[in-house]
Amino acid sequence: MERRPGRAYGGWIAPVHPALTPYVVSMTAYDVRHAASSGVHLGMPSTELTFVLPLDDPLDVSWDGDPSSRTTVWASVSGLHTRAAHIHHGPRQRGIQLALTPAGARALWGVPAAALSGSLLDVHEVDRAWADLPERLAVATSWGERLHLVEATLVEALRRHAGPGPRPEVARAMAMLTRGARVDDTAQDVGFSRRRLSTLVRDEVGVTPKQLQRLARFADAHRRMRTVVLTGEGTVASVAAASGYADQAHLAREWHALAGCSPTEWARREFPNVQAVALAPEEG
Repeated sequence: MERRPGRAYGGWIAPVHPALTPYVVSMTAYDVRHAASSGVHLGMPSTELTFVLPLDDPLDVSWDGDPSSRTTVWASVSGLHTRAAHIHHGPRQRGIQLALTPAGARALWGVPAAALSGSLLDVHEVDRAWADLPERLAVATSWGERLHLVEATLVEALRRHAGPGPRPEVARAMAMLTRGARVDDTAQDVGFSRRRLSTLVRDEVGVTPKQLQRLARFADAHRRMRTVVLTGEGTVASVAAASGYADQAHLAREWHALAGCSPTEWARREFPNVQAVALAPEEG
């Protein structure tokens, strides 16, 4: 498998097999050396599921504000969540991380994304057929071999779980909501009452339509903020405006609520070697 430089910080993004594109948003191989001997990386809330296959050491992860949720696994699966994940790390992290669409949960593991919402699970708890993947990855000797192994496992899983996905009208509603459509307009478009739409969306992904909208807007802001930090072009205010927040104070409140810290603190923690001077004067 060809590897190419990607947008990932400290990693590279592998091409996604055509059969997997409805279910896999990205597959990133990462190899990050941290300045400190230990620390915490934030896994930000979004509309995507996260599947991490670490090398060298198991993934040590917990939810923000909930130390009792801390778990250590070699193949971490998490569904949609409305608070940050804390990934506790040593001086170096290597592995493969995948971002999956909600439909990917059914296609790859045979369960609705709702079954994984707010959970930190080992993949064998989701689908026992994946239990030996960490062991097979451990003996692979190159990134090309590791990525090919993960891709082949994903494609095989598609054949194993061939079956119906979410109802088309529910899939359409979720797509509209993640694009920012109002809940009432979405319900009318797909022919459901607002209450019925809420039930169907929650049954599929584990969050309400309003929460799905909120996650989509925050994910867009997170993506833009990352670009601002890495390029030095833009401010918190410009990110807030571009992502549909009333102002930068509104964005800052959401950042605190969903990430557990301010945008500036997030930038300083996640990119300690990057000068994020553009953020500080603008934050409300």
